[in-house]
Amino acid sequence: MTYEMPKLPYADSALEPVISQQTIQFHYGKHLQTYVNNLNNLVSGTEFEGKTVEQIVASAPDGAIFNNAGQVLNHALYFTQFIPDQKSAEPTGGLAEAITRNFGSFAEFKKKFNEASVTLFGAGWSWLAADKDGKLHITKEANGGNPVRAGLTPLLGFDVWEHAYYLDYQNRRADHIEALWKIIDWDVVEKRYK
Repeated sequence: MTYEMPKLPYADSALEPVISQQTIQFHYGKHLQTYVNNLNNLVSGTEFEGKTVEQIVASAPDGAIFNNAGQVLNHALYFTQFIPDQKSAEPTGGLAEAITRNFGSFAEFKKKFNEASVTLFGAGWSWLAADKDGKLHITKEANGGNPVRAGLTPLLGFDVWEHAYYLDYQNRRADHIEALWKIIDWDVVEKRYK
């Protein structure tokens, strides 16, 4: 199995001004491509050759293979959860019901998710994830971590590595996090929940 770049469902300039074309070109085109290349090179001839990135993330020990597989998985989920022209500012259907059930309201969920994103020390990811019973959890994952490692299904992820926002927001992580809500494709997130 060869790991490949996920296809962007939009043009590289389509998410402006939230995420600039320049950031997409560096973040997707350079950073993610490096993770994909590294993973392909690292798994060759190992017990992980031929496994999906989800299988590798769930079972690989900490180290280069895990880190690169985690970043390939994380970025594939990240880049495919956006939409240029947001259909709605909030989810609907079963996901909306689960958010209300687990967090009290969408506003309270968003507040807690923003807090997790802003307070994660150093580089990493904040995730909305579901357990096997459909209960929702907000997790903070350092570096290339992913909720898959804990048996959860990742639904929505915010990249808080500086390369995700520095060209557009400099050191203003909170501004970047707040802006991302404008481009979430809730239909994609809902499908991940189902």
